[in-house]
Amino acid sequence: MQMAAVFDKPPLRNRLLPVLQGFDGPLAFAVFLLACAGLLTMYSSGFDHGTRFADHGRNMVLAGVILFVVAQIPPQRLMVFAVPLYTVGVALLIAVAVMGVTKKGAKRWVNVGVVIQPSEILKIAMPLMLSWWFQKREGQLRPLDFVVAALLLAVPVGLIMKQPDLGTALLVLSAGISVIFFAGLSWKLIVPPLVLGLGVVVLVVMFEPRICAEGVRWPILHDYQQQRICTLLDPSKDPLGKGFHIIQGMIAIGSGGMFGKGFMQGTQTHLEFIPERTTDFIFAAFSEEFGLVGNACLILAFLFLVLRGLAIALDASTLFSRLLAGSVTMIFFTYAFVNMGMVSGILPVVGVPLPFISYGGTAMVTLGLGLGILMSIAKARRLVQS
Repeated sequence: MQMAAVFDKPPLRNRLLPVLQGFDGPLAFAVFLLACAGLLTMYSSGFDHGTRFADHGRNMVLAGVILFVVAQIPPQRLMVFAVPLYTVGVALLIAVAVMGVTKKGAKRWVNVGVVIQPSEILKIAMPLMLSWWFQKREGQLRPLDFVVAALLLAVPVGLIMKQPDLGTALLVLSAGISVIFFAGLSWKLIVPPLVLGLGVVVLVVMFEPRICAEGVRWPILHDYQQQRICTLLDPSKDPLGKGFHIIQGMIAIGSGGMFGKGFMQGTQTHLEFIPERTTDFIFAAFSEEFGLVGNACLILAFLFLVLRGLAIALDASTLFSRLLAGSVTMIFFTYAFVNMGMVSGILPVVGVPLPFISYGGTAMVTLGLGLGILMSIAKARRLVQS
């Protein structure tokens, strides 16, 4: 009888405990709140979009599985994927430029048996690569190391902008700059570009009638990118065309008032005035139905997620983990800030979804991967402390 007891299986709780141990509860709670908000909003805004709600739920489950699997991989193992993933990503971006698939005037996809969008890989590969680079240079950082990091960042960002895909390029650029900043880049090198950028913005606003006049071409930017900036400055110039998205988004946000019109009661949403109401402009649908109070709660949930991610980064045990956690967290911040900004009419319209709220399988997988990395870093630190 004693021998039999020795070979008895331990309770399920005891077998699951090592797997679940170390998961960051506050981070998981923030994600849960945002996922619930996303499902509610998708149910309302996607009521006549066939299976959008069910597909959104399925994408969340897939992201959850990816999160769970990646969280089991120690940060040291994640370092192994940095160089191969970055190399494959850049190679695929070059393949896109050479023999890519064009849809709606943009060459962003490549057929490798299945049609994929390689730029999505760089959202994670870029911070992985730069974190690996600075980890290798720890203790002997020189100005040249930051130059190399800038070149590693500039290559994929340039290829993505060439496609053109300004939204994804912005996200990859944000992730890369975050790593370089957290690695110790001097403020003396950060402030001048910020001042220059602010000066350009002021000049554009002051001379908008002249520089946005018909026939005036801007250097570097594509025509459609120039049009988006000019439309942002004065959407009323083309209210039924290029300015329609911004105008309808602002109307929906304003009509929500303090407490919103109520769940499933948004007229701008359900009368189909809001374009892309299940994807890029879903924040307008949320605002109309839940109002200023709902927006404040949503922003607080995102703020809590970002602060928790930065806390995980500060508490990380290695430079690689610290840089990676910080940059992944800033990806979430950039997603939310840019999406809410463009829907509110304070930023140009770019293809950036609202995390956990907008419909989109690829973006959801990327978010799940990023959260899994944060959970892995938090888990590794907690296991070391225990």
